Amino acid sequence: MTAFELGYLGLFITCFLAATILPIASEVFLITMLAAKYDPLSSLLIASTGNTLGSYLNFGIGYIGNPEWLKKLRVKQKTIESWKASIQKYGVWLALLSWLPIVGDIIGIALGFFRANIFWSLIFMAIGKFIRYLVVVLVYLYW
Repeated sequence: MTAFELGYLGLFITCFLAATILPIASEVFLITMLAAKYDPLSSLLIASTGNTLGSYLNFGIGYIGNPEWLKKLRVKQKTIESWKASIQKYGVWLALLSWLPIVGDIIGIALGFFRANIFWSLIFMAIGKFIRYLVVVLVYLYW
């Protein structure tokens, strides 16, 4: 059974997994759902929810993270300090960018790792994800 055969559940799962480090193009799946005449509003809300919850998982992984793990992964101290400085400078506003491919996953993990405000981080992640999928839906509908 394919994700498409699961309908909205498949969209949710695809978007959730796309927010992790897995290279999944959730926008393509969303467009496929819209082309198959699935409801645009329902698709938007389900895609946004799934992707947002995937980012919450990234935040949680960062939050429980251990600095020793970074050393084992051979992450340079300079890189860690750079992430920390960015989190301290921009704070939870970085969560708005958690929709970006690859970098967004790292942002979510870093926000958790450096203990950014959990409430506002999650709110801004949700806003960023919603706007991203809203643009996809609007472009599809009106292009």
